[in-house]
Amino acid sequence: MGSTSSAEREAARPAAAGRRGAVVAALMLSMALAALDATIVSTAVPQIVGDLGGFSVFSWLFSGYLLAVTVTLPLYGKLSDTFGRKPVLIAGSVLFLLGSLLCALAWNMGALIAFRVVQGLGGGALQGTVQTLAADLYPLKDRPKIQSKLSTVWAVSAVAGPGLGGVLAAYADWRWIFLINLPIGALALWLIVRHLHEPEREATARARVDWPGALAVFACGGVLLTALVQGGVAWPWLSVPSLALFGAGLALVAVVVLVERRAAEPIIPGWVWRRRTIAAVNLALGALGLLMVAPSVFLPTYAQSVLGLAPVAAGFVLSVWTLSWPVSAALSQHVYRRIGFRNTAMLGIGAAALILFAFPFLPYPGQAWQPALLMLLLGAALGLFQLPLIVGVQSTVGWAERGTTTASVLFCRQTGQTIGAAVFGAVANGVLAARLGGAGDLDSVTQALDSGSAPEATRRAIADAVHAVYLGAACAAALAFLVLLFLAPRKFPVLKD
Repeated sequence: MGSTSSAEREAARPAAAGRRGAVVAALMLSMALAALDATIVSTAVPQIVGDLGGFSVFSWLFSGYLLAVTVTLPLYGKLSDTFGRKPVLIAGSVLFLLGSLLCALAWNMGALIAFRVVQGLGGGALQGTVQTLAADLYPLKDRPKIQSKLSTVWAVSAVAGPGLGGVLAAYADWRWIFLINLPIGALALWLIVRHLHEPEREATARARVDWPGALAVFACGGVLLTALVQGGVAWPWLSVPSLALFGAGLALVAVVVLVERRAAEPIIPGWVWRRRTIAAVNLALGALGLLMVAPSVFLPTYAQSVLGLAPVAAGFVLSVWTLSWPVSAALSQHVYRRIGFRNTAMLGIGAAALILFAFPFLPYPGQAWQPALLMLLLGAALGLFQLPLIVGVQSTVGWAERGTTTASVLFCRQTGQTIGAAVFGAVANGVLAARLGGAGDLDSVTQALDSGSAPEATRRAIADAVHAVYLGAACAAALAFLVLLFLAPRKFPVLKD
């Protein structure tokens, strides 16, 4: 191509900036869809069950979506590196919107669960590809801006989701929870199709997709995550179904390793774990997913059962960390530019460990501002931890590996959350059984509290159970700190933009 004059380059800049702004808007809308759908259904469960029935299996409305998102992340990451971000994001958006429409048309609980899985298959593409495109669009020095915007969208959506779901279910119909996705998703899809233009790449040999590996990863992840999600809920941990699922999952792990070693272009390439930086970030963000379960799952129960707060007030105690997290993430660039990605993340997770460890020392029953203050500080600490790791690890790879790298860290974080829900649920129920002489698990005890029939000893038992969970979360934070200290390099091998 011939040379381009300075005047021509200057004339082209406003158009390029405009296109990037439209694409960023589309990414924020797509992220809002993925974040809302993880929480918006929760408050509408009574209306859904009242209309469709299926109370015994309604938990799969959440589990099915989570499983589909988690197990497809590695596949979409590899596909975006092979074929580009745009086709993967378009396909994922269409699949998500199709699933939303089908959910709104569901005629029974089984159909709704199946269609939620379809939604999750599209949601995996939204989560992974949006994060990857954010790194593609901006150079290293500007990436905190887009990442902080996405963090803000996720935080606001996570807080607004339950309230919006309740309003729609109460004043309209629960089916609008899914129909509302259609205009938002259609606008995001139009912006992507119209304004996202990826640079042309040199023609190469026909891309080869490791479909056997994708199937093996999907089956392995689905079986193991099902065992973790349903263990201790649908059946006891040491029951035949639980042991059978774990046994099948371990066998499938061996199959995945065998298939991926022989594949020319594996879905989960070995370099994801052979490179110190990526392996350390994978493990650290897996620990982040683990510790996030303590506040997000158990704090509302603590606020209502121990502090005696109404559901709205209990939700506010949890939501304050979504105020400090994006702000801290946006400001983290001023820290990691001085002391580096690893040291900034260690500072954040070290502070998080101390904050989580302080929770069990709150007075009983205490005041609402006390856990709210800890959550505000925890959000600030985790914003200082997560964003430098994501920006840093994305900056150590080129375009052709960025999708796979981003998907691997998101996959580890999602898996950590699933493991955390299973492990901390068992811890909480174990403490309750020890304090109450086997009187029940956390769900049955909190239901008794809601009915006003539980004594003071039960409230203290719940406080002890949640304290034990927070101590476990502090241990997870300490583990992430040690991973970064001993495994991550002092200075990330950042590539030039």
